[in-house]
Amino acid sequence: MTQKIRLHPGEILKILYMEPLNLTVTKLAETIKKDRSGVSELINGKRSISADTAWRLSIAFDTTAQYWMNLQSSYDLWITEKNKRPEIKTLVTS
Repeated sequence: MTQKIRLHPGEILKILYMEPLNLTVTKLAETIKKDRSGVSELINGKRSISADTAWRLSIAFDTTAQYWMNLQSSYDLWITEKNKRPEIKTLVTS
């Protein structure tokens, strides 16, 4: 079975929003009032999107904060499922 590769939300931000608008890290950081190094870490997949950043991105790109939080949550769950295989017993059966 082939496993679907997920993009980090920062990569999605870069590819779908920053590149088409020719936005630099510096310009985005200034726009959303966040520090440049944090934005750089985000688009390079080294930082997660927080609720505060999701809210700021939603205003800057006319999306919803929930959109950004869903991207992060989906990515986090994918990474967890991909990397962890603990032996946990099912407590409830249907």
